Amino acid sequence: MRVVSYRSLGSSGLGVLDGDQVIDVGAAAPRLPDDLGAVLAMPNGLAALSEVQKARSARRLPLDAVELDLPVTAPRKIVCLGLNYADHAAEGGHAAPDYPALFMRALTSLAPHGAPLVRPRCSEKLDYEAELLVVIGTGGRHIPKARALEHVAGYSCFNDGSVRDYQRKSTQWTIGKNFDATGGVGPWFVSADELPPGAKGLRIRSRLNGTVMQDSNTKRMIFDVATTIATLSEAMTLEPGDLIAMGTPAGVGNARKPPVYMEPGDVVEIEIEGIGVLRNPIVAEGAARAAIPEATKAV
Repeated sequence: MRVVSYRSLGSSGLGVLDGDQVIDVGAAAPRLPDDLGAVLAMPNGLAALSEVQKARSARRLPLDAVELDLPVTAPRKIVCLGLNYADHAAEGGHAAPDYPALFMRALTSLAPHGAPLVRPRCSEKLDYEAELLVVIGTGGRHIPKARALEHVAGYSCFNDGSVRDYQRKSTQWTIGKNFDATGGVGPWFVSADELPPGAKGLRIRSRLNGTVMQDSNTKRMIFDVATTIATLSEAMTLEPGDLIAMGTPAGVGNARKPPVYMEPGDVVEIEIEGIGVLRNPIVAEGAARAAIPEATKAV
């Protein structure tokens, strides 16, 4: 099942995809919240959305007529892994970690599919990072690895847009990872039952203006989804709708010779097998919203 948050004609809502149509959850099941995280917090929330998918008489909107929002519009936590592919660690001059390199992102740093990613006025070094995004369905603390995947509701695509010179200003990466509207999320949520356990073995790629920049597979992650959930829950209570970004493979722009950064007018795409294509144009801070070129609009 694929679920979207969307905006249309000044209103927002939650929808279940049926081909190229969006089934309006608010019309089909008025008792359900309009935020995916809130639905996941309900007993049998995903099952209720699955029933919406079967509601053939429900109000439907064409997918290309709505503006997509973040799949989870109000996550309480956004946890990210760095250096989770050995080849990416090596290209940055790092040894592969024996414990996950963890950092947090703020909600204001995220942008949905189709919205512009913003290159800040203080830097020209906005880099792309293709990543798998985990959406927690069932919360918990001290989750054993053997049961960890039971806590996953589904997955999405993530572009961990990084302002590299600011990331390097400190041993902590937080500032370079949290400029407003630098991280793309979407295009939608895909329930875990549509993908292999732990989303393992999926091809993951980034493209910049149609040119493939990263091309790898989620089986190459050093710390898999189950291990990451077990590790995080040693320290924090995971909650429905929490997001975990699983790190990026080699091929980032900062490691290239010469470096390649995203510039205003570019279009960046993150594609993960079985999930879809996340696409965002790049604009300069203060510029008007950029239109995605027609040739790149198909999802």
